[in-house]
Amino acid sequence: MNSSENQQALGKILDMTRFIAIAILVLHFYYYCYGAFQTWGLTVQLTDRLMNNIERTGLFNSFVRSKLVALGFLTISLVGAKGKKDGKLGYKTAFAYIICGLVVYFASYLCLLASLEPMYLAGFYIATTSVGFLLVLSGGTLLSRIIRDKLDDDIFNDEQETFPQEERCLENEYSVNLPARYRLKNKYRQSYINLINPHRGSLVVGTPGAGKSYFVIRHFITQHIGKGHTMFVYDFKFDDLTRIAYNTWLKSKGAFKKVPRFFYINFDDLNRSHRGNALDPAAMVDITDAAESARTILLGLNKQWISKTGDFFVESPINFVTAIIWYLRNYNDGQFCTLPHVIELMQVDYDSLFTLLRSEKEIEVLINPFVNAYLNDVMEQLEGQIASAKIAMARLASPQLYYVLSGNDFTLDLNNPDDPKIICMGNNPQKIQTYGAVISLYVNRLVKLVNQKGKLKSSLIFDEFPTLYLNGIDSLIATARSNLVSTCLGVQDFSQLRKDYGREQADVIVNITGNIISGQVVGDTARSLSERFGKIMQDRVSYSINSGDTSISRSKQLESAIPASKISGLSSGEFVGMVADNPTEKIELKTFHCEIVNDHDAIKKEEESYVPIPEVRNVTPAMVQRNYMQIKQDIEDIIHSEMERLLNDPTLAHLVIRKEN
Repeated sequence: MNSSENQQALGKILDMTRFIAIAILVLHFYYYCYGAFQTWGLTVQLTDRLMNNIERTGLFNSFVRSKLVALGFLTISLVGAKGKKDGKLGYKTAFAYIICGLVVYFASYLCLLASLEPMYLAGFYIATTSVGFLLVLSGGTLLSRIIRDKLDDDIFNDEQETFPQEERCLENEYSVNLPARYRLKNKYRQSYINLINPHRGSLVVGTPGAGKSYFVIRHFITQHIGKGHTMFVYDFKFDDLTRIAYNTWLKSKGAFKKVPRFFYINFDDLNRSHRGNALDPAAMVDITDAAESARTILLGLNKQWISKTGDFFVESPINFVTAIIWYLRNYNDGQFCTLPHVIELMQVDYDSLFTLLRSEKEIEVLINPFVNAYLNDVMEQLEGQIASAKIAMARLASPQLYYVLSGNDFTLDLNNPDDPKIICMGNNPQKIQTYGAVISLYVNRLVKLVNQKGKLKSSLIFDEFPTLYLNGIDSLIATARSNLVSTCLGVQDFSQLRKDYGREQADVIVNITGNIISGQVVGDTARSLSERFGKIMQDRVSYSINSGDTSISRSKQLESAIPASKISGLSSGEFVGMVADNPTEKIELKTFHCEIVNDHDAIKKEEESYVPIPEVRNVTPAMVQRNYMQIKQDIEDIIHSEMERLLNDPTLAHLVIRKEN
């Protein structure tokens, strides 16, 4: 026990051991320098008899034996020594004393070989050996004063914040496996990020340049196509991801039972763009589909409306556009049910417009408030309800958009077993809001068709997801798992998601995703992720040094596995996160903090061999303009024929509105 009595007893033992070492060294001097001692008059008969007895023990059989025995006792005395700790002392100083002392201690024999009188030789030898002995004693004492358990040089606590991670590659027919390496204490080890259940949703977060696309999203594309998934890719900076998907599709056709067709939409280069009808009448079963489409396109064009859902001047334009979509859906079996026709029909005069809409019974309840306001001459309210929709939709009234949106090269049921597809849609960072709203409409219709039972496995990839408005993305993630639909959302920051989707829906999206991979993020996002990753047990050491003693305290504490500050300082290619598992494929080590390992040379070589995306058709400005004018003519023909039909039918003539100005 560390009592004061035991400490005193130990001190006495050490003092006695050190005294024995000194005594043996003095006997050594007396024995080998006896002549000098005689000259100095320091010999005594009793001492001589004692030396004869000691000699019989063999202590002086060789010159160095007695010196070694003295040194041994000195070493024993130093083992238990406890000096006052000094944080500034290091091993270099202590060992310098010890090594110098040992050299002087044993090299002092050379003093006896000098050509001097024995008395002087003995004096030099005794002095030199004593100096060596004292140097060894001083060095040993310094060793006892050094704090052996120094605080680590790990000033950023990197070693303590490491933890074991999954090193196996757990692969199945749906998984995405990212090779990585991580640090465990002071060693780097190979690992894998195993997204074995991407159907539970994947969220890829990171500031610009963190490596979301290069290190993560490209592997989602290549591995899922390589495993026979149909796919939708939202390519924010067309054609970065589309080129990867296209070339992977070319190489992986053997992975599919039925090879999917490849389609892409690009509003900037019409030669390299297919045409698709976002309001395909065959996919619109009832009026609720029209309402969803109207909500998506208007909220996509007016992001500030998202937080005002339910307001009169938000819901009114949505109902108005819903009525127009459903009217065109029912007119002539949906022949003119396209977004360009919807935009053009909105622009006609109120007399003709309301007359046509009143003739469709299914939308009477939607259009009645507008008609009453018009007939009662409440024009200020009517313009407030309709003008916001007309102004927003007018931004889409360009010949290029009309050309793409009025065609029918493909349908959006990409995981149809009879007609599988890979569809890529490109945006332009310079025209985010306009193109994003149109692509949002495509995606809204696509999700309805994809998330059904009995379809092929599919993967939905959204780079820069907040630039789209996808109503019901939370329900897609929640229900798509059973329909083998995996969703990957790329986001720069949670605050960006909250700005574009509103706090409540953004929080639902973040919390409902099972897999999360995050590069460098800061602020609330970093803190939220740190809490999500939990805590690990970390060692803590504290020192207290005072004038009399040094105390060292060791403890273990639960601290954040990945602090927010670490997430804020991640380098490009470094990611933290957590993966989800399956009931039959358990992953114990779900959390990771690692550097994803990309073979940069192989990727560069692969990209150099990529085939450019081919032209779909040769589109001339005349074709685009002719299509634009044809849509306008279609609307005029509809109005003319319908007005004539209503006027010639006595039972319907009352529906015709002819308001005097």
